[in-house]
Amino acid sequence: MRIAVLENLKQNAPRRPGEPVDAWVELGDPEDLQEILDALARGGHEVALFEGDLSLLERLPAFAPDLCFNLCEGHVGEGRECHVPALLEMLRIPRTGAGIPALALTLDKPLTQTLLAARGLPVPPWQVFETPDQPLDPALRFPLFVKPVREGSSKGVTNESVVRSAPELRARVAWVLSTYGQPAMVERFIRGREVTVGLLGNRIGPGDEGGGVTALPPFEILFGGSDDGVYTHEIKSSIPWGWASGQNWSCPAPLPPALDQELARLARAAFVATGCRDYARVDFRLDVEDGLRPYVLEVNALPGIFRNWSDIAFEATAAGMTYDDLILAIVEHAARRWGLTAPGGNR
Repeated sequence: MRIAVLENLKQNAPRRPGEPVDAWVELGDPEDLQEILDALARGGHEVALFEGDLSLLERLPAFAPDLCFNLCEGHVGEGRECHVPALLEMLRIPRTGAGIPALALTLDKPLTQTLLAARGLPVPPWQVFETPDQPLDPALRFPLFVKPVREGSSKGVTNESVVRSAPELRARVAWVLSTYGQPAMVERFIRGREVTVGLLGNRIGPGDEGGGVTALPPFEILFGGSDDGVYTHEIKSSIPWGWASGQNWSCPAPLPPALDQELARLARAAFVATGCRDYARVDFRLDVEDGLRPYVLEVNALPGIFRNWSDIAFEATAAGMTYDDLILAIVEHAARRWGLTAPGGNR
C-alpha cells in the first residue's frame, strides 16, 4: 500500500513566550519517525512523511495514499488530536487509530472517567476545579492528585501533583490554571503500583466486548519500592536508559495471574467503551491498601509507539514481537477495518 505517515514534529511547533516547559513533549522527533518509516518500507509499503497541518489538504491528494498512519497530537485547542483526523475524513482517506469521537473523549479526562464509571469500570473518585477556592467534595480525602483536565504525556504531572493538605491543593490547582489555561482534575491518589496495558486489534462486531482485541503484557513503572511514586514526564524520558538494567520499569510486570487477567479484561473493556481502534493503551494504579485493587487512570486512544521511548513498544517486545511486527500489525488492523484488502488498497 501507499502509506502517508502524519506527525507533528517538535521542530515545527508554534512556540510562544511563556509556554509551559513541557508544552511540546508529546510531539515527534525525526529519528523516531524514521524508525516507523523504515518498518513500513521493510513491510513492502511505499511511504512518505507529512507534517500534520493545513497543507495536507493539498499535499495528500497529490500523494494519493491508500492509508494514513496518523500520529498527530495537534498543537492547540480542546480537540487538537481530532484536527488531522477531521481533515482526513473530509478527504475520505482511511487512517490508523481511533476515530474523532474517541480522540475527543479520551483527551477529556473527566468525561472519560464519567463514561468508564457508567460502564462499571473502577476509577478513582474525582472532582473538577475551575477556581482554586472551589469547595472540596467531602467524599474526597487527602492525599489527592492534581492534573490538567486535557493533557497527555504526563504534562503538568510532577511530584508536587500529590497534595496532602488544603493549602497544597489550592496552590496546585492555581498552578494548573495559570500554567495550562484549563481546569484541574483532582482525584484520590491511589498509593501503590502503576501499570499500563497496551492493546492491539478491534471489536469483531456489534456486541463484542473486546474479543478481537489483544492485551499486551503489562508494563510496570518502578518507583524504587515506594508506594507514593508518580509517573512524571522526567521518568518517561528516562525509561530508555533503564532498558538494559530494568531499573525504572518491568515488563511483563510481576503480577499474580488472576490480577494479570483482570487488567487485560479491564483494558479491553475500556478500549471498547471509549471507541478505540487498532491500538491503544490503558493506565492503571494498583491500590496497595486494598489488595492491589486496580483503578483505571486514563485511556490513551493515541498512545506513543516510538521504538525507544514508548511503553507499547516495550510491551510488544515482551510479547515476542519485533518493532516491525508492531507497526505492521497496526497497519493490518486498520487496513482490515477499512476494507483495504489488496496491495493497491481497494476501498
